[in-house]
Amino acid sequence: MALATATALMGAMETAAQAAGMVVQSAEETRGFNDSETTSFQLALAADPSRQLRLELASGFAFSKPELLPQLAEHLREAALRLRNPRPDCYVTLAGLPVSLTEFHWPFHRSTSGADTYVVHGVLKLEDGQQPQLQAKVAASMTLTFAEIVPAPEQPYAESFIYNAIRKTLDQGQLEFTKTGNRQTVAVTTRYYSRWQKKFIFSDTSEEQRSKYLASKLYWMSGVQGGGAPVWIADPRDAQYMNTTVDEMVRETLALEKEGLAKGWDGGMWSATSKLMERKEEFEAAMHAALLFTRPTFNEEMRGGHTNM
Repeated sequence: MALATATALMGAMETAAQAAGMVVQSAEETRGFNDSETTSFQLALAADPSRQLRLELASGFAFSKPELLPQLAEHLREAALRLRNPRPDCYVTLAGLPVSLTEFHWPFHRSTSGADTYVVHGVLKLEDGQQPQLQAKVAASMTLTFAEIVPAPEQPYAESFIYNAIRKTLDQGQLEFTKTGNRQTVAVTTRYYSRWQKKFIFSDTSEEQRSKYLASKLYWMSGVQGGGAPVWIADPRDAQYMNTTVDEMVRETLALEKEGLAKGWDGGMWSATSKLMERKEEFEAAMHAALLFTRPTFNEEMRGGHTNM
């Protein structure tokens, strides 16, 4: 990478990190898909350097559009708040599956299968505390038409909608968790984007659905994974996933707090209470039902040769 490009990229990252209350601990030249040149940044919270974030960009990436640098700063600001969670890489689906999203290799690359798509690879893991851990290797595939909507095919500008598209695909039962297995495709198309509203839309949810989701998030991410540690509730990534607002999520969490199911902390953090953890059977039943929905089923009559042909 040219020295001028490397210096500009480092300078932009340091500026955005400082605005988000983070510091750049290191930057190293790495290799992405098909041996492409990338730069991997190790960032950390300025107030707690043990809370770290890895960010990968194409080495030749330039902030050529005026909105790119502000959006990087916003991505890091949200990431800094998410880093306060016990497991910043973990999420919950509307159906009640606790999952982690890891090992993504950015940026997008052109499909090698001949399709007119851009692809990014990663790993989805079931975070239910069981061993061996079930997982799904994923290839998130973005159409060329959809790529026109995205400011840049890089991690800070695509991570949120890719993670939400994966959660949506899980909700539809179109990803299967296995102990091992081949990579599974997650199609990211313009059906997830409203050109009229100029925003991503994944799932329209009711107040009841959002309340169940937030209770599930507190149970798994605070109670089970965090041992009672608080988690950030007002995450815009979750708001996008449920087509709601962070203010609405806070209001619904306050309602859970009135029921004795959540405990509020400073900085928009809430933790699960002992009363919520008493509902273990309910949350595990929802998880097992959602997991069963992702497993392929067979028409036994057709397998036995009984068809209407």
